[in-house]
Amino acid sequence: MEQRDEPISTPEESPRTMLAGRLTLNPRRFAVEEVPVPRPGPGEVLVAVKASGVCLSDIHLIDGSLTPPFNKSDAVTLGHETAGVIEEIGPGVTGWTVGTRVALQAGQACGLCPACLQRKPCPEVRTRGVDYDGGWAEFTIARADTLIAIPDNLPFDQAAIIPDAVSTPYSAIVDTGQLRPGQAVGIWGIGGLGAHGVRICRMAGAYPIIALDPVPSARERALSFGADLALDPSSPSVAEEVRAATGGRGLDLAFDFAGVPAVREQAAALLGLSGVLVLVGLTPHPLTVPDGIGFSVKGNQLRGHYGSSDGSVEQLIALSSGGRLDLAPSITAHIPLAEAAEAVSQLQRKVGDPIRLILVP
Repeated sequence: MEQRDEPISTPEESPRTMLAGRLTLNPRRFAVEEVPVPRPGPGEVLVAVKASGVCLSDIHLIDGSLTPPFNKSDAVTLGHETAGVIEEIGPGVTGWTVGTRVALQAGQACGLCPACLQRKPCPEVRTRGVDYDGGWAEFTIARADTLIAIPDNLPFDQAAIIPDAVSTPYSAIVDTGQLRPGQAVGIWGIGGLGAHGVRICRMAGAYPIIALDPVPSARERALSFGADLALDPSSPSVAEEVRAATGGRGLDLAFDFAGVPAVREQAAALLGLSGVLVLVGLTPHPLTVPDGIGFSVKGNQLRGHYGSSDGSVEQLIALSSGGRLDLAPSITAHIPLAEAAEAVSQLQRKVGDPIRLILVP
């Protein structure tokens, strides 16, 4: 009988692994770990991350002051400001090709609620790097409807910060605040959001733009970014200086980018007739308006704000790539992904007073 050769068995290929900045949720513990490279499912793509921003919200997640509202997992890869290149296309995805440069929206509609089923704005948006895995990794999964193509002349680090550090203040100012040219604006907190708030107010024609921050270098930055006046909010002459800068009328719009109760009280007191206070910085503390009667008599308003509006990221990519908004000064430093814990520490301690630290795989 003719003897047949047995097929030669080959060991299965080991799954690809990557580095990822993972936050264990209970108990809270952050570490850069080696994990499997994910595979895109239906409607998804795999993105090779080129840049990912480090935000104060990431710090709040790590220290436990923020809790993911919709994440039922034991751990999550952080990072909601991400840009990269499409590495792999999942089943059913059309209109995208491998190698396309993309920025990722900071969140996505849940796709399950009645509003989503009726194609209305989702009231329960899931946030990247909070409710599902984000971009502090060598590769990340993105739903195809959260991709935005970026032109070749827009660097990855600048594109990465647009979906939050730039689009959040942009939407707060243009949409929630409805800024009009010539309005007097106060901006509290000249960090990652507030610094861009100054530039956006300048671009939109606000006057005067008054920046308030207790850190001298932050006030200097505000002036270099286009503020007309930069004040220390702890100074006893703040109210007098704001009245003088606004011709006695007070602020038309005040933006709290700090998320500090004392800031909100001060900002509310400096509003003029029909003035609006927009709350952008997040805090779990109660909101207090010291002069409730005066607030009502002047017809003032409080407006909450979170994230960015539809179309904001696309508009900002066009403005940045078209030379209307230079984001290069916003990039404080590039830090290897493997040293993400050090980046977190630097932001937490405000080493170098950073606007945005960028993790690079």
